[in-house]
Amino acid sequence: MDAPDLIEAHCRLCGTAPVYKDSEQFFLRLPAFRDKLLDWVKDKKHWRSNVLNFTTRFLEEGLIDRAFTRDIDWGVPVPVDGFEDKRIYVWFEAVIGYLSASKQWAKEIAGDEEKWRDFWQSDDVKSYYFLGKDNIIFHTVIWPAMLMGYGDLKLPYDVPANEFLTIEGKKLSTSQNWAVWLPDYLSRYDPDPLRYLLSINMPETSDTDFSWRELVRRNNDELVATYGNLVNRVLTLVYRNFDGRVPKHGELDDSGKSIMKDADSCASQTGELLSRCSFKQAIMTAMSLAHEVNRYLDEKSPWKVIKEDKQAAADSLYVALYAISCLKTAMYPFLPFSSQKVHEYLGFDGKIEDYGWKPQDLPSGQKLREPKPLFSKLDDSVIEEETRRIGT
Repeated sequence: MDAPDLIEAHCRLCGTAPVYKDSEQFFLRLPAFRDKLLDWVKDKKHWRSNVLNFTTRFLEEGLIDRAFTRDIDWGVPVPVDGFEDKRIYVWFEAVIGYLSASKQWAKEIAGDEEKWRDFWQSDDVKSYYFLGKDNIIFHTVIWPAMLMGYGDLKLPYDVPANEFLTIEGKKLSTSQNWAVWLPDYLSRYDPDPLRYLLSINMPETSDTDFSWRELVRRNNDELVATYGNLVNRVLTLVYRNFDGRVPKHGELDDSGKSIMKDADSCASQTGELLSRCSFKQAIMTAMSLAHEVNRYLDEKSPWKVIKEDKQAAADSLYVALYAISCLKTAMYPFLPFSSQKVHEYLGFDGKIEDYGWKPQDLPSGQKLREPKPLFSKLDDSVIEEETRRIGT
């Protein structure tokens, strides 16, 4: 709605009525791109439903010319004689910055002024724009229209916009300190539990809420009790009973082979989900494997069997070790710090990312490192203590 259409318009702070003045501005002729944009969007079946539906509806309802200049004295000046007192509207110059920053990088960093073309004009490139839902139209309508107007630049491949994340049921507000400040959080807690909660509770298609109660629950019930417990009990058993080395396995039974097969496919499944920006489903897929391996271990009970049949225990523990090796890769985008620890506990050197997005072989006899618990249980008192900090 335009301001002049408001009935008895006034400032809600001082009550003053606005004064309307004529002003000459520059406009982007969006209607000229409507049909072309609609054809382009129809191809985007891989987009999140909220982004695709919102964009399609916006286009089908019709477009109007959009002013991209403002009568203000701060911001990027309009590079046209006679308009020095006007500025480019921030969400126009911001998206232009994707291209202009690339050109600046090519000139100042790459040392080749044409290097930006490798990204913006190559058929091998897929560009992803990560943002919040309030900026969807600028990235699915206005910026693509500008790129179309330029003529030969790559349009966005995907625009995985999230919905809103509230905190303890209220809209985040830094001015009112209704926020969780990362430096403050990291002064008391490890980063991976927060990364895990934000990943598995990500507002991909609908608004979600952050609460300290949920962080404590997810940390204790899922990271500590499910994934962390799996890693710690398997590695500890192996380290203590097999001279700190990967045990040699014999012929595996059907259940062991099934776990190995599922572990092999875990990285490829999560990798495919990550490429589709289905982050919640990706981490849930990895956690599902952790649950499956825990059930397998409960059935095999190597901590009991090892007293009578060490080879049988070695077989089931090897299967679990292999699954853990696959999990360290699948979990790495979400839990990079604990994944690196698991990588080292399993006897691998260097950085986990250097080994690629694939399961790593665990040769018999590979020397392990003494494991320690991956995650720490949080006391329920954290909930009240940290909730009280918000807004104060």
